[in-house]
Amino acid sequence: MVWTRLRLCGPSRPSAGGRRPLRFDGGAFRLKGTAELARAWLVLRLCAWPPAVAHGLALQAWSRRVLGSRLSGALLRASVYGQFVAGETAEEVEGCVRQLRALGLQPLLAVPTEEEPESAAKSSEAWYEGNLRAMLRCVDLSRALADAPGPARSSLMQLKVTALASTQLCKDLSAWIQRPGGSSELSPEGLAEAMDSGRGVQLPCLSTEQNRHLQASLRRLHRVAQHARAQHVRLLVDAEYTFINPALSLLAAALAARWNRPGEGGPWVWNTYQAYLKVGAVLCGAVGGARHPILLRLPVRPPAPQDTHKRLERDAEAAHKAGLAFGVKLVRGAYLDKERAVAQLHGTEDCTQPDYEATSRSYSRCLELMLRRVSHHGPLCHLMVASHNEESVHQATKRCQGKPEEGVRSPGTGLTDSCELPACGSWAFLRMGLSVLDNFWACVTTSPWP
Repeated sequence: MVWTRLRLCGPSRPSAGGRRPLRFDGGAFRLKGTAELARAWLVLRLCAWPPAVAHGLALQAWSRRVLGSRLSGALLRASVYGQFVAGETAEEVEGCVRQLRALGLQPLLAVPTEEEPESAAKSSEAWYEGNLRAMLRCVDLSRALADAPGPARSSLMQLKVTALASTQLCKDLSAWIQRPGGSSELSPEGLAEAMDSGRGVQLPCLSTEQNRHLQASLRRLHRVAQHARAQHVRLLVDAEYTFINPALSLLAAALAARWNRPGEGGPWVWNTYQAYLKVGAVLCGAVGGARHPILLRLPVRPPAPQDTHKRLERDAEAAHKAGLAFGVKLVRGAYLDKERAVAQLHGTEDCTQPDYEATSRSYSRCLELMLRRVSHHGPLCHLMVASHNEESVHQATKRCQGKPEEGVRSPGTGLTDSCELPACGSWAFLRMGLSVLDNFWACVTTSPWP
């Protein structure tokens, strides 16, 4: 996925003096060799084969048993990993980034480690501490890969909360938030103060062990945000499953209350909004508090069902009233099948949009809302248009042509490389993580929606 920082017209190459608009005419295929295109086609067909998707991990384990880890790894590198992975070490990633930069692209890194909800094994604090070290290294690499020294250009990095806090903790917090009167102790401002002071947090809804884990998780999140701010790296907090998203939004709002204050230089902590959702718990604004006249707080009673557009509008207005910068990564969503399976299993209402067209309409409305807010609030409001969809990209580019917005970033191409590579000011989304070989991997990511 390639990200374009608007202005959406730029030099076609760093050395070229002319400008050209973003196009989806297949011109980017000229940058690929025949072998690369053949591999891409084979991997695409493999990923579209349901048995391979459903039994991918089992097939990988079988290949290791039959072929051995070395030969199995070589086959993966020549196929799937070769398609998606940019390098096994920081040096190899830097080489990939140099090639991207020759096309005017900048890196956006992520540590893809997360704890799956159905995982039977309980992750230890040591596992989360290891993820913390990986994220701190990712922050450093993000800064090192910036094409300008110092604060001249801020880098971007994606953050998975469940790599630093257990899924069970997030589920318990989310359940408590949505109980009548259950959220009175859980204000983002209070958690932000706890992060700053290091004082213990004791919530009656949690056991003694869970409260200790919450304290450790807050410390880890604060450490990453503090280091990212010092290195001029903006954190994009990823959304996950609906049954833990209220807690993720709470923690993201706590980080925002600390790091998106006036004078900090725009939003350093962004939240992710999933347009394929039509209902969900949300954060809202409430009056009160000692440090700010208006704070971001959770509602005392569970909110009425809201689609993503209403939630986004309410959160943006609450941030504006609190005097906080507001950063948004707008996506369609990545957990469609599992969300519907969970709803069917428990006999509850499906929280996702009924079809692709409804999701696209939701995305378009959210995009229009944020483009208006960016134009009105300037550097205090930033937007990442995270979509592989051509219509969504064109919608963003057309709205911004003739009045470039510094706070807007938009994708220039998806995995299919079906559009003309944009120029200077674009972003290449590279995923970083610890592989089974205990090395860094960087890979371009995909989305379930076109």
